Amino acid sequence: MMATTAALDRCAAAARDAARRRSRRWASTTHWIRHRLLPAEAFVLPALLALTALLGVLAHLHTPWIQTSMVTLPLLLGGFTLRFTAQLVLLSAAAVVVLADSAAMRPPRPDPGTVLLVGTTALVVLVMSRERVRLGVRGTRGESMLFDLRERLQAQGRVPLMPDGWNVDLALKSADGQSFGGDFVIAARSDHGSVLQLGLVDVSGKGLEAGARALLLSGAFGGLLGSVPAGEFLASANRYLLRQGWEEGFATAVHLVLDLRSGEFDCYSAGHPPIARLNAGAGEWELCETPGPVLGVLPEVVYRPTRGRLVPGDALLLFTDGLVERPGKDLAVGLDRLLGAAQGLQTRGFADGAARIIDTVARSVNDDRALVLLCRSAA
Repeated sequence: MMATTAALDRCAAAARDAARRRSRRWASTTHWIRHRLLPAEAFVLPALLALTALLGVLAHLHTPWIQTSMVTLPLLLGGFTLRFTAQLVLLSAAAVVVLADSAAMRPPRPDPGTVLLVGTTALVVLVMSRERVRLGVRGTRGESMLFDLRERLQAQGRVPLMPDGWNVDLALKSADGQSFGGDFVIAARSDHGSVLQLGLVDVSGKGLEAGARALLLSGAFGGLLGSVPAGEFLASANRYLLRQGWEEGFATAVHLVLDLRSGEFDCYSAGHPPIARLNAGAGEWELCETPGPVLGVLPEVVYRPTRGRLVPGDALLLFTDGLVERPGKDLAVGLDRLLGAAQGLQTRGFADGAARIIDTVARSVNDDRALVLLCRSAA
């Protein structure tokens, strides 16, 4: 049974590696389109002007399926690819097409539906463009910037390659299915590779509301992890967060320091839900309480660890409060439900266990959710 579980874990790891390679290839292609092709305004503006003129000619010739109102198509494309001034040029061309079509009627008169549709589309596109100008980006650069930031946040959470006998599985889901959330993971291995440090952070707020702060903190905390002594990581993160002076600048975090040779670990917590440990000998999950104040509230805090040891077959579960907290319900109820879902991993295997647990206990919860499952394979 244990050999089968280990084989499934290896297959799952290989599948994840293949998915990451496909994702990198797709990201490279989209990066070229977004950063090379679309920003080339010398190419895009003449092409859209030509398309506008072509649509006007086809509509004048009463070509089936082509109406003058279809000049809204190049207007929408221009809204995503052109600067504000270039959009005004394109809008002028669209207005000429509409006026020419109206003058060709007998008697000459504008079509109210066409004027209303083109005018509304132009107004929406220009308002969106002004917002981009206010942010200091143009065309698709704003979306490209968010895309790159999301990729960097996900890269911060990639766990280094683990030695034989160890497996780490993680899953993160943001509120309302958004790309950004307030939960993130950071991880690093020591230079000699025998120590793994892993942090799970939950920033106050949820979804896009907390996403901006999470992006900033993931870079800062990722730089601290492995650069300061393990026992000082949370204290350093706390001082950094206090310096920001945010009104809602607090965060909870759990910091795990694991010796990959002996299985001994230290767990530090800053107001975070307790971690859970699977005792393979007893076949039960047990909670490991580690007290500590949240980050960003009190200065000069000392965080003390809870210590333990993972033997072959044991596992650790790190999670955020989105998996266990429910309005009007006791926290113990959520913890019991989570541990009940984790109990099933012993029979079904640990492969993709993090995502399966989230789907079981918090599939449709309107909160950010993150879970890390660390297993030591049985000998």
